[in-house]
Amino acid sequence: MPLLFKKVKELRNFLKSKRCEGKEVGFVPTMGYLHEGHAELIKLARMQNDVVVVSIFVNPTQFGEGEDYDRYPRDLERDLELCERLGVDVVFAPDEKEMYPAGYRTRVCVGELGKVLEGAFRPGHFDGVATVVVKLFNIVQPDRAYFGEKDYQQLKIIQQVVQDLNVPVEIVPVPVVREKDGLAYSSRNVYLKPEERESARAIYRSFLLAEKMIKAGERDAERIKQAMKAFIERHPHVKAVDYVEITDENLKPKKRVEKGDRILVAVRVGNARLIDNWKVEA
Repeated sequence: MPLLFKKVKELRNFLKSKRCEGKEVGFVPTMGYLHEGHAELIKLARMQNDVVVVSIFVNPTQFGEGEDYDRYPRDLERDLELCERLGVDVVFAPDEKEMYPAGYRTRVCVGELGKVLEGAFRPGHFDGVATVVVKLFNIVQPDRAYFGEKDYQQLKIIQQVVQDLNVPVEIVPVPVVREKDGLAYSSRNVYLKPEERESARAIYRSFLLAEKMIKAGERDAERIKQAMKAFIERHPHVKAVDYVEITDENLKPKKRVEKGDRILVAVRVGNARLIDNWKVEA
């Protein structure tokens, strides 16, 4: 079983001793309820580092009013078992008071990149993400940190924060991991009822539709977006399509689609709000 730390000071002391031995530290920050997407991050971290640290902390500052902070799935024992199977050395699972003690006031503000796409629907979300990630980087002081491309905007923001604030950590992106039916792994997939899951598959299938259109010669981003949106909305349990956007790799909107661009979507299905993205390969 991995070593479990809940206090910053204890974790720091342990990792300091490992660094003094010349060990390299890989870090996978999570909100827990781990799945195969997280497993891919951990596997790569295990391959590339001497010590692997996984944090499990449902960060309240990245949830807005009325969002799912209170019902977000939590199961530490289940997470520890998965970490043991994957060879994780250390799990850091602090409580809210440990991460945000009385009198805490400082936040990281990420600027314009945090106000588009997800940021437009979840004001302040990425400031909360960046704040907790910078805190975790300062606590763990990893050589490398691993982030999934499913949360593509989050990945780009963390890369920007690390660059802007001269944080000495290498950010390692890991491609989206999908279930057999194409749905991207997400802790929020547990919110889906069986009949809603069939509608959620429309997200993946809309990416295939876009690829088909692009391969057939369609390069007009607006036409592709409208076709995807109409396809997703035809499914009975889809409550809303928050956005379908096509951007370059740095999240700048595109009018004409090119290889390497990203298609990003956010869809509400039943009680779940699902995000996903697709790299244009055609």
